[in-house]
Amino acid sequence: MKLIVGLGNPGKAYESTRHNVGFQVIDYLASKWNAPLTQSKFKGMYSIIHRPEGKVMLLKPLTYMNLSGESVGALMDYYDIAIEDLVVIYDDLDLPTGQLRLRQKGSAGGHNGIKSLIQHLGTQQFNRMRVGISRPPTGMKVPDYVLARFSENEAPEISEAIKKSAEACELWLSKPYLEVMNDYNATVK
Repeated sequence: MKLIVGLGNPGKAYESTRHNVGFQVIDYLASKWNAPLTQSKFKGMYSIIHRPEGKVMLLKPLTYMNLSGESVGALMDYYDIAIEDLVVIYDDLDLPTGQLRLRQKGSAGGHNGIKSLIQHLGTQQFNRMRVGISRPPTGMKVPDYVLARFSENEAPEISEAIKKSAEACELWLSKPYLEVMNDYNATVK
């Protein structure tokens, strides 16, 4: 089984914020595959989908961003999911808004959700899909920026990034992540 995780914060107050772009990708896939996240366990909401390529699980951890590893680690242990069968989608301040960057490993880069995953999974070697949200304007604090909604100008870029992230996830179901990474990183603006 493959596991696609989108990072974010639960609750209406955080919907459609920059920090919840991972949740938005999961919601997009769940809608496209007609697979609503109806199962609640492992401190998260998830669904298991039977696709021609095999079983796939979509997960939104409900632990709040900084504790995402608690949900992902428990679920992976229970279902015995291999680390190479995991991809995590999350926001990245160091990429321009809407730009994707796929990697197979790396540090947390200051992202607390990824720090939690590394801690609970015991490795930095897992597939990641970073969605650019850019840096805050001068004078705005990072927490305020990431917990704010995208501007009207950013909306088309983010919608396209969500769609491309979902396409990359679908491609990963039938191709090695390295190939998907090469395809999507090569198309960076």
